[in-house]
Amino acid sequence: MSEESVRNVVLVHGGFVDGSGWQGVYDLLTTDGFSVKVVQNPTVSLAGDVAATKMAIAGCDGPVVLVGHSYGGVVVTEAGTDEKVAALVYIAAFAPDAGESVNTLIADPPPGAPVPPILPPQDGVLFLDRDKFAASFAADVPPGQAAFMADSQVPWGVDALEGAVTNPAWRDLPSWYLIATEDRMIPPAAQQAMSARAGSSVTEVAASHSVYVSRPQAVASLIKEAAAQRG
Repeated sequence: MSEESVRNVVLVHGGFVDGSGWQGVYDLLTTDGFSVKVVQNPTVSLAGDVAATKMAIAGCDGPVVLVGHSYGGVVVTEAGTDEKVAALVYIAAFAPDAGESVNTLIADPPPGAPVPPILPPQDGVLFLDRDKFAASFAADVPPGQAAFMADSQVPWGVDALEGAVTNPAWRDLPSWYLIATEDRMIPPAAQQAMSARAGSSVTEVAASHSVYVSRPQAVASLIKEAAAQRG
């Protein structure tokens, strides 16, 4: 790794999962000399997740590449205004504009687009239909691992789903975006539209929504590209 590269990376997971899915990406980055922090979002509210992410950023000793998967893209869009953040990386993620939330971005799917199998809320939290989890979220993950992900789902708060961005960091920072072309949670066309709006440098990978689990090398490569260009 170049001495001029940004050396700190903060990884932010999305809804229904925790930070452990980043292990493959973490291993690749730390092997290459990066200092990596994995945020464990409470996923109760956007404000809480932004606070957790800013704590991780504060613990870094220099500029940061801030990475978000799925709903984590909303978190990094809001938390990325922190002065330490040098670049944003979206991994099959939502990249909202001011006033937008996951709820508004998924409200009107195009005809024929896959619809995430989110069950009706229970006590203010959401889960995915266990029987549809693998096909929708982790189609290219080994079946046993996908089953574990389905059975270890983290409750996703309705308040997090509805949390709206106030000042989107991508308006002021360079961004990179990995589009998962086989995604059945966030339609690839929506990923294309959001990445184009943000002016992101785009890479496409033939992978499911769980591309960060199934294709860690591709994800780590994009993060390293962002770090090198922001050095």
